[in-house]
Amino acid sequence: MGHLCIALTGYIQYNVHYTNTVVFEERTFVKERYYLVREDILPEAVVKTMQVKKLLASGDVRTVHEAVEQVGLSRSAFYKYKDGIHPINQLERDEIVTISIDMEHRSGMLSEVLGLVAGEGGNVLTIHQSIPLQGIANVVISVEVSRLNEELDDLLDGLRRIAGVRRVQMIGQG
Repeated sequence: MGHLCIALTGYIQYNVHYTNTVVFEERTFVKERYYLVREDILPEAVVKTMQVKKLLASGDVRTVHEAVEQVGLSRSAFYKYKDGIHPINQLERDEIVTISIDMEHRSGMLSEVLGLVAGEGGNVLTIHQSIPLQGIANVVISVEVSRLNEELDDLLDGLRRIAGVRRVQMIGQG
């Protein structure tokens, strides 16, 4: 029995087994894994690749060559990483994120958080608030972010700046 293996673009691998005139085929789909990683722990080349992509998208530069020179990145590094890094809110346009917020237990806190989300163009889909412990309540909200006025990071930073908010963390997206 013979065996032939063909890999296409790293995503689908075909294994064909043959004996005389009978052919058996099986497909193996390689599952891509994604991680949510803070920018400050990424390698410099990956961060600079994102800067190059932003320059190109904004129209501030006309060519990849101009952009990589401005940022201080080699073209080969840019091409190595360009298809593997995307701003978190550009992975899907009709995207929902889940945000966990620890806040002081006082009147009006939740209203202020929800007002900021709505003011930035977010659509709150679900709200779950825990019973406050030691003066701190946890709120988990699911927000549709496809129509945000700014970047998702700006919304998260705005939430962090609200007086009484102790911690803001994106815990899911999809």
